[in-house]
Amino acid sequence: MYEFRERDWKLLRKKVPEWQERYMDGLVEKYKTILNSDKHSSEKYWELSERLKKDRRNSGVLIEDMSRSHMTYILMDLIRDGVITLDDLKDFTPELQELLKRVTEWWWILRMQKIHHFFVL
Repeated sequence: MYEFRERDWKLLRKKVPEWQERYMDGLVEKYKTILNSDKHSSEKYWELSERLKKDRRNSGVLIEDMSRSHMTYILMDLIRDGVITLDDLKDFTPELQELLKRVTEWWWILRMQKIHHFFVL
């Protein structure tokens, strides 16, 4: 099992608010698009309401358990949710970068197998 270095943990705690702010900037632009559309106000309201409900569960908005023991899960959620990419981890230790690269590759392989299985059936 990988032992997280204190340096990585401190860096994660510093970076998460920056990453979340960047992600939420993008969300706000999407919300503006909804609000500036030619739809009726009621349609805009309900579309925005659903979007907010969905986005609230995203790691780019909220991380429920910001603990060191969940560091891998936190980073994987941020990658999976499109909040960060592996390039955003360049300041972390090479060991952590490699671990997340491997885990991400396996996650994509498993995801593609699931999609392939769905279409084959």
